[in-house]
Order: sequence, then structure tokens, then C-alpha cells
Amino acid sequence: MSLAVAAEAPRQADVERLLRDGEAYALSLYPADSCYLMSVDELAGDEVTVIVARAEGRAVGMAALVDRGDGSAELKRLFVDERGRGRGVATAIMDALEHAARERGVRILQLETGPKQLAAIALYERRGYAVIDAFGPYVGDAFSVCMEKDLSAPST
Repeated sequence: MSLAVAAEAPRQADVERLLRDGEAYALSLYPADSCYLMSVDELAGDEVTVIVARAEGRAVGMAALVDRGDGSAELKRLFVDERGRGRGVATAIMDALEHAARERGVRILQLETGPKQLAAIALYERRGYAVIDAFGPYVGDAFSVCMEKDLSAPST
């Protein structure tokens, strides 16, 4: 599978398809009030970088970097469709997203995932993310696992 990963605009049919599929997946695992999704309009903001992975031109995965403007950012909406799973797509997206974060001057990258997403948690741990106390809207949500990585720390 030939894979191309790049920053793209979120208002595209196959990116919107990934957003819908990711939302359906999240809602199949967790209650609606524990699914902290961003809309395509929110993803189109200047503070957001959307990373899209394409196989043979078709979007198979995506994630968004939301820059808080204070040296920190949040990873949102990481999703890989069935066609891309198990093929290194999530790793390629994370590589591109962390590169984009560093280019924006982000030092601390945080994320929220759910306790049922064991493969995602394992991916994040392999990449140097550590579990932290819940932050922002996730405080008090039993379905939230928050993680963080210091992008300024040397890679191990």
C-alpha cells in the first residue's frame, strides 16, 4: 500500500467521511456525552492542522493538531479506517502530526482517548506518551484516559 501523509483542508468529502466513521466508532464504544468530537467547521480553524493519510489517493486516516498558542496543543480525531488498520497508517499520521507540532513551536502535546481503545493507548505509549491527570473537559469523565508527551525532550 503506497501511503501519502500531508496536512490538508478538512472540508473534503473523504475527510468528512473519516470524521463520520470516527464518530460512529466512538459512539459504538462510549456514551455520547463522553465523545469529545470536533466538527469540520472547528477543524477548519487557523489554530488547527489536519493531517490526512491517503492510500492510492483515498483518505484512510486522519488526525488534528489543535494549537493552544501557549506552547501546548491537543491531538484530536485520530482515526484510521478498516482499510488502513494494521498497515502503519496511525504511526505515519503521528509522525507527521508531531512534526507539525514542533514546527508550530509546540512543546507539550496532550490527548484524550478512551479506556476501551487499547491499541491506541499502546501506540501512544510506544511513542513516549504518559498517562496524566484529566484536563479540560475530560476532568471527571470515567471514559477518558488523558496522555501527554514532551516534544522538547530527547527521543529515546
